[in-house]
Amino acid sequence: MYALLCLIIKFSVMLKFITGYNQKYSLAILFFLLSYTKLSAQTDADAIMMTKNNFCSGFMYSSSQWTNYWEGTLKRNNENLGTVSTRMYAVMGNYGVSDKLNLLFGIPYVQTKASAGTLHGMKGLQDLSLWVKWNPIETKLGKGTVSVYGVGGVSFPTTNYVADFLPLSIGLRGTNLSLRGIVDYQVDNFFATVSGTYVVRSKIKIDRDAYYTTEMHNTNEVAMPDASNYQIRTGYRSSRMILEAVLNNWTTLGGFDITRNNMPFPSNKMNATTAGVNIKYNMKAIDGLALIGGGNITLAGRNTGQATGFNAGMFYVFDFSHKAKKETSSNTPVKAK
Repeated sequence: MYALLCLIIKFSVMLKFITGYNQKYSLAILFFLLSYTKLSAQTDADAIMMTKNNFCSGFMYSSSQWTNYWEGTLKRNNENLGTVSTRMYAVMGNYGVSDKLNLLFGIPYVQTKASAGTLHGMKGLQDLSLWVKWNPIETKLGKGTVSVYGVGGVSFPTTNYVADFLPLSIGLRGTNLSLRGIVDYQVDNFFATVSGTYVVRSKIKIDRDAYYTTEMHNTNEVAMPDASNYQIRTGYRSSRMILEAVLNNWTTLGGFDITRNNMPFPSNKMNATTAGVNIKYNMKAIDGLALIGGGNITLAGRNTGQATGFNAGMFYVFDFSHKAKKETSSNTPVKAK
């Protein structure tokens, strides 16, 4: 375990060297349906639950940029785009219905920009995401504890933003249903978590009456391929701090490649593997306040940008359990002597 922690710390130092501390966040546009909840505490993707009657909420900022991208399997750049950068401001929350059942939400405001060419960036509210997270199994196994989680989610656009303007669109403007399974094993303060997600994506509508993929379509509806997401995270976890390394893979189950010198299309095959480091620290001076940060890099992709990036956020836990206990106590009838 000590060797694992050393590896995580070394990876963090390497990541800071690569990104040059210049706040680049390593996610291409396609990940915005999932990405902004992956790096805070008590999310849909980790093995942490909010306790009953507690509500955790906060803000996260992220910044990313890429110059090189994969056009199909060909890695290249484009002087008509220069460097594509994205900034995101997200609000997230998690409420503990019980110690075993949590309700989560997240919504981002996204801005995009290209440093060259004539294409204008876009900005606006993106998609609202809602999840139900359930922890049905938690039991001792060997020297540690194994926990199993099930997560169901839905995301849908909150504004009528333009989806058919990649890579500068702020999202894909579709409704998505997701089902995730998570298995976590922790020994003392060291843990490993694996998860797998299947995402069902709805058709979307674009602002033209015909388009060409691998064949002609005389309609404004685009069938979006489903997708899968796999994640491994491991590191150190205590009540005060979490330090973890994360390997993430997103695979589109269908779609087609960007044609030579053409713009991306919403139903393109978009695959990417990223690696990153996250940290969360619960402040001693202010009980309930947590600071988070992290960064990651794109290791491999298909029809996505090779981005690097940075994120930071602040979250606070509101404890309503004392109020609930007080109300229950005051409403309890007094027995006659």
